[in-house]
Amino acid sequence: MASYDLAIIGAGPGGYVAAIRGGQLGLKTVCIEREAVGGVCLNWGCVPSKSLIRNAEVLRLVRNAGDFGITTGPVEADYGAALKRSRGVVDRLGKGIKALFRNHGVELLEGEARLLDGHTIAVGGERITATNVIVATGSRAATLPGVDVDGKVVMTYREAIVSATAPTRAVIIGGGAAGLEFAYVYAAYGAHVTVVEMEPRILPKEDAEVSAALTRSLKKQGIDFLTGSKVTGVERDGDGATVHVETPDERVSLHVDRVLVSIGIVPNTDGLGIEDAGAVLERGYVQVDGELRANADGLFAIGDVAGTLPLAHVAQAQGAYIVERIAGEDPRPLDYQAMPRAVYTNPQVASMGLTEEEAGADGRQVKVGKFPFLASARALAAGASEGFAKVVVDASTGELLGAHLIGHDVTELLGELSLARIVEGTAFDVGAVVNAHPTLSEAVKEAALAAEGRAIHI
Repeated sequence: MASYDLAIIGAGPGGYVAAIRGGQLGLKTVCIEREAVGGVCLNWGCVPSKSLIRNAEVLRLVRNAGDFGITTGPVEADYGAALKRSRGVVDRLGKGIKALFRNHGVELLEGEARLLDGHTIAVGGERITATNVIVATGSRAATLPGVDVDGKVVMTYREAIVSATAPTRAVIIGGGAAGLEFAYVYAAYGAHVTVVEMEPRILPKEDAEVSAALTRSLKKQGIDFLTGSKVTGVERDGDGATVHVETPDERVSLHVDRVLVSIGIVPNTDGLGIEDAGAVLERGYVQVDGELRANADGLFAIGDVAGTLPLAHVAQAQGAYIVERIAGEDPRPLDYQAMPRAVYTNPQVASMGLTEEEAGADGRQVKVGKFPFLASARALAAGASEGFAKVVVDASTGELLGAHLIGHDVTELLGELSLARIVEGTAFDVGAVVNAHPTLSEAVKEAALAAEGRAIHI
């Protein structure tokens, strides 16, 4: 029976980063994967969706070329070619992870894993042991009771991301990040899209002002919204389906050729044997302490399966952190309030930490600074003046409690604020940064200055 210092179950973002870090730190490491390295994020989620989104962005840019004095003929869009490009990106990055495993001496073991106890894992017909075990099995799409996912008309992200055709009419159930990103892509390719969200607004956990701004923008792009509404049934009908929706005012039925169910996730703990290893499950999630320990004897859980922020980069940070602790290093503690959230529609949404409402509910006295991209030279020059940057600051200490941005490529701007929070910088410190001019990053500085009543360009 082979034995290891470290065994990781799952080669998604958290698992593969943990494995690579283990190899770098000299731990004898094995990573077990039942499907494809990179997990959902690389193969069926964050990465291929961003490739499709880029195609949609280019398509919209070409169609709007007249805004820049460029005349084009009729524009034809090949969704199948967009899909092929996205799968090429996936293939290249998957090969890259395997190469990194080889470079750092990580063994990749393919098969279904089951924990027999806290240190013994059955994989197919063999058993291995490990001093430390990290469970990084991720999650899968949640489904609606009574709504059968057939992979042809009714889909989750997993089927939709590999579909070779875009719909002509679609209902997307769920107004979170993934649902809105698909809505953006489908609308760019000419589909009539309706998003159904149970909460009163889309992105219900994000800043209310950001949510309202994104709603206005996506409506201009031809996307309809039924908020405060619920799907009461989906009936297959030939090559399509009829979706029955109960809104606050009426009941409506929508006939479409695609239904995308995007209502959240379910942790992958079925059949894992996690409880046989001494761990506790709650609603399927592995219960962990502040150090991500699932028991007192070398069993850890990271990423979606641990019930923390269900984001790939959070899982990666957790994976590196745990392995460094195992190896005797002294990593910086994880600050979840500094970890970014992103939605890759156009305009994009980027955020971290508390919203203004959440900070107030916590009893914090706050100051809010806001800067519109309409006052940004770079945004105006790029023809992308939609949106704003907003910071939420503790009124007495200047601590950065949260940041909320909407606009062109704002997902690339949040790192400055995240770093400031990690190093315990304040809004004053962010306001002291000298950004190149003209850049979109100046909006972050101006928002921080605005929180102190010192903004220059508004």
